[in-house]
Amino acid sequence: MTDWQATRPGETSAPLPGRHDAHLVFIGRIRTPFVSRDQCPRQGSQDGPLCRVEIEPAFQPALQGIEAFTQLDLLYWMHEARRDLLTQSPRGGASTGTFALRSPVRPNPVALSRVKLEGVKDGVLLVRGLDCLDGTPLIDIKPHRCMHPASATTSPDKKPSPPTGAGRLHLPPQPSS
Repeated sequence: MTDWQATRPGETSAPLPGRHDAHLVFIGRIRTPFVSRDQCPRQGSQDGPLCRVEIEPAFQPALQGIEAFTQLDLLYWMHEARRDLLTQSPRGGASTGTFALRSPVRPNPVALSRVKLEGVKDGVLLVRGLDCLDGTPLIDIKPHRCMHPASATTSPDKKPSPPTGAGRLHLPPQPSS
C-alpha cells in the first residue's frame, strides 16, 4: 500500500497559512466502494460502480427537479488529502506544479466530478463516475447544463443579445507604486 503522506523525490511543500478565508457547509456524504486512495480510480468513469450521494435532510428540498438531468457536476472535499505540496511527482512523471495536476493533494482539496445520474430516491442520488473515498463530504451539486430560460425579457422571436464585452478579457487597473 502506498504511503500517500510521504513526500517523493522532486516534491516541495510549504506550511499552511494560519488564517481561514471561508466557511463551507457540507451538504451530504458520498458513499463509494473505495476505502483507500489506492482503490480509487484515477478519474471516474461513467460506467464505473454505482455510488450513493446522501444529502442531509435539511438540504433535500434543493433536489427538486434534479431527476430531469442525466449528468451532474459534484464538488466535494477530499478530507484525507495532504494540503501542503507545491510541486508533485506523479508516479512515473517529472516534478510538476500542483495547479497543473488533478491530484487530490492541493491547498484547498476541492474536487469536481461529472457523474451520470442513475436515480433519485429519498434524498439519495445514485450516480456513476466518482473517484473518491467512501464518506467524502459533499460541497455542492450542479447540473452539467442548466435548462432555465436565458432571460425573462427575451421574446420568443428575438435572439438574446450577447453580453457586453463578450469575448474580451477585462483586467482591473494595476495599483500605482
